[in-house]
Amino acid sequence: MSAPPAPPVREPAWSVSRSAIWLWVTEGVIGTLVYGALVAVAVLAVPTSAGGPVPVLRWLLPTLVAVYAVVAIGVRPWIRYRVHRWEVTAETVHALTGWLTRTWTLVPVARIQTVDVTRGVLQQMYGLASVAVLTASSQGTVRVPHLEIAVAERVADDLARRAEQVRDEAT
Repeated sequence: MSAPPAPPVREPAWSVSRSAIWLWVTEGVIGTLVYGALVAVAVLAVPTSAGGPVPVLRWLLPTLVAVYAVVAIGVRPWIRYRVHRWEVTAETVHALTGWLTRTWTLVPVARIQTVDVTRGVLQQMYGLASVAVLTASSQGTVRVPHLEIAVAERVADDLARRAEQVRDEAT
């Protein structure tokens, strides 16, 4: 008799905090300001009488920055919120991240070595934290970005306790 087929992997149940949208919008605004400043310097530094591709670049570069602004501020944060998912089950931790390149990472609780909670500067502004679940494998790290601080601390504490219990049972 053969074993029944394994159930298909399903999408993780939980999305990141809604505050992550505003963090991503802020990152988009910062990126737009940086690119806009670089383009402004480039456009102002090159004389208008320069030939070659310069006349085209004088209108093309600002247009590209405007398109970047629309995508980075108005589109990307909302898509990222819809596609970033995570879940902790009795056996695994898994996360689904990425809006263009999708990355699905699953780590068995028994393989967890370290659980880290980090808070970047912008995350602190929005009351968010990220949880990183590390294993001995360089490919086995699960990162769950942009959770509310209390949720991140609870998840990290729970995972650390469960990983310790699994290690104790194995000895």
